Amino acid sequence: MALLRKAGIALAATGAAHFAAPKMFEPISRVGFPQDTEAWIKRNGATELALGLALTTKKTRRAGLVGVAAYFGWLGARVAYQRRNA
Repeated sequence: MALLRKAGIALAATGAAHFAAPKMFEPISRVGFPQDTEAWIKRNGATELALGLALTTKKTRRAGLVGVAAYFGWLGARVAYQRRNA
């Protein structure tokens, strides 16, 4: 499962980048999180870091996959809701 490990590393790096360069994530985060965007950038970064790390090891990979599916489903729903109600 080298592909999932690499995907996990990429997701974890993206999560860490939320803390290193939060302004880079502001335009996209504001779409789904127009209120308190700065705090949501950090929350989403922490979530992506944790889920990415979960994908990197065989022992936690299944939970990581479930978490990734739930997280991205929730993000999509959040963005759709905000766009409908903006």
